[in-house]
Amino acid sequence: MARDRENNQAAPESVISIIGPGMTIVGDCETDGTVRVEGSIKGSIKAGKAIVIGKQGVVIGDVFTQDAVVSGRVEGSLVAASRLELQATCHIEGEVHTLRMQLEEGAVLNGSVHMGADARKATAKPSSAQSSSGKQSREPAGAGSDR
Repeated sequence: MARDRENNQAAPESVISIIGPGMTIVGDCETDGTVRVEGSIKGSIKAGKAIVIGKQGVVIGDVFTQDAVVSGRVEGSLVAASRLELQATCHIEGEVHTLRMQLEEGAVLNGSVHMGADARKATAKPSSAQSSSGKQSREPAGAGSDR
């Protein structure tokens, strides 16, 4: 019985990882497959195939994937190299890079949106270079002093 399970392991890109309701992860997450977030993550998340953020899901950090469906909250950069779907209950605070995007009525998106070939460039950059150098160079000098 145990041998059967060992021999029938799924390919990494077909595995779905779930961050359940009430669960909090502090740190970065990375997988070749799909991640479903119903809890919260404080850190970056990278999935080779897809990321689904449920209505109660919260990500405070950067998100990198091929396809994303967001119903919850994201505070940080969101890079979906292929397709991004923002559902009516979502709230995004940050920069978005994607090739294609579907935005439902009621969705909140506060930040900049970059579509097309620009999204492909964003996925090629290392995450640390994108989040540190990209945001600092765009902010005007003294922008924080008026708040």
